[in-house]
Amino acid sequence: MFLTRFRVNSARPGARRILSSPQAMHAAVMSSFPGLLPSDTPAPGAPRVLWRLDCDARAEVLLYIVSPDRPDLTHLVEQAGWPAAADPDSPGWKTKPYSLLLDRLTQGDRWAFRLTANPVHHIRRKQDEPTKRTAHLTPVHQMGWLLDRQEHGGFRILEKPEASRLLPSGTTDTGHLDHGDRYELSVRDKRALSFNKDRSSTPRGRKPPVTLVTVTFDGHLEVTDPQALRRTLTVGLGKGKAYGCGLLTLAPLPATQASR
Repeated sequence: MFLTRFRVNSARPGARRILSSPQAMHAAVMSSFPGLLPSDTPAPGAPRVLWRLDCDARAEVLLYIVSPDRPDLTHLVEQAGWPAAADPDSPGWKTKPYSLLLDRLTQGDRWAFRLTANPVHHIRRKQDEPTKRTAHLTPVHQMGWLLDRQEHGGFRILEKPEASRLLPSGTTDTGHLDHGDRYELSVRDKRALSFNKDRSSTPRGRKPPVTLVTVTFDGHLEVTDPQALRRTLTVGLGKGKAYGCGLLTLAPLPATQASR
């Protein structure tokens, strides 16, 4: 497995084109692997290509890719990077073996994490109707979606000390759990996306667009099951993985927080 970071030159027309469409970005990412055909699909539970866009500053957009094979992002440098600044020793992206992190995961370790996800649930409006996949729209329910996946994902989201909480946690008057300020977890950058997957048409006309709601989670976690967390890091979490969702990444915590 490999972890790759590519800085997007958002001033270029090619960058603006692929940034405007998750489908275009997905195609650009998958084109980075010469041995991977468009028709190839990963086996259930097998490592797959995951990607995520991070926009931490107005002029800084970073593309992260986790993949079983080492990518070649030459085409992305030409379309959306700085081709004149590239050289053989620094081609415009950085790739490192992901096993360096995966192999060091140990139960009880604490990490900062980031995840862009598509939190959904299945509802039935009428008793005789089939269930329908629907996005969670509020931070409370989006946070609950992630908390429900902790055990299976091999991690536990850390709780804040009582003295550090600004809001109480409990149950709202509608009966839903309100997580208040209990966890080392924030939900931000909610985006409602709608785009065409392809240009093919059905007998009734063009296929309906793909729609999904994404949010970014930032927080702190503790490793509870290293093997399960390795699976989460390489297989992804939730739906919408082809469109920039599901990639969980870890970063070291400051020493004071890691040992708390």
